Amino acid sequence: MHSWVDGQPASALASLKDRGLAYGDGLFETIAVSAGQPMLLDLHMQRLAQGCSRLAIAADHSLIRSEVLAYAQAMGEGVLKLILTRGDSLRGYSASPEAQPRRILQASPVAAYPEHYASQGVQLFNCATRLAEQPLLAGLKHLNRLEQVIARSEWQDPTYAEGLMRDTSGRVIEGVFSNLFLVCDGMLMTADLQRCGVAGVMRCALLAQAEHLAIPVHITDISLDQLQQADEVFLCNSVYGIWPVRAFTDLSWSVGPLTRKLQGIARTLLDV
Repeated sequence: MHSWVDGQPASALASLKDRGLAYGDGLFETIAVSAGQPMLLDLHMQRLAQGCSRLAIAADHSLIRSEVLAYAQAMGEGVLKLILTRGDSLRGYSASPEAQPRRILQASPVAAYPEHYASQGVQLFNCATRLAEQPLLAGLKHLNRLEQVIARSEWQDPTYAEGLMRDTSGRVIEGVFSNLFLVCDGMLMTADLQRCGVAGVMRCALLAQAEHLAIPVHITDISLDQLQQADEVFLCNSVYGIWPVRAFTDLSWSVGPLTRKLQGIARTLLDV
């Protein structure tokens, strides 16, 4: 299936003046598509709108939503990537006030992860790459993912399904492409993302579900000591749902009841 650029099918069409290419000046969303429907679309659009507000990108969100719905319908099944850039400009960091945001939609097949990642859990690689602390960009799904690119290049061993990332102060933040949750004495814990990290859509959905189910939640700084003391650990994202974590370095965990409960909810949210 061809990509769409500004609502038009195109096999390969991108401007060399695009600020997304030159500076990573833009945002993206990775959306699971099932039976022609984009999953968790409201949450994806909310995050996109928040990112546009913080980066001062004047996007037409109604138009973007309608294009995503039409593209997903044409896809049927798979993973839809929405890229929104600030548009074209001339040389230099200063953006032209006349720049028009560019919308790019791309389709990929359904992600083919081994079933045992979800059923038995995964082992985490201990990434040496640290996330820089930058509150202005914290939480955003912006186009500059070089930290994740470098971190993912650290391992090729298929024993590891994901890598654990910390910030420059040593706090536990997230996976390379996932958010991280701990369960401690029945309480759900996840990292405070005010300094760095990506505020994932599935993370947001699970926090809302926890509130609905009256599960206590603590969003806070997480240390390696707290990770060691956790009863359950799991990862989440908006494509695969939830993977329990069974091992990290010399630590190990069983797949616990709260992880299984939330995993079932995540499957329902993704219609899988």
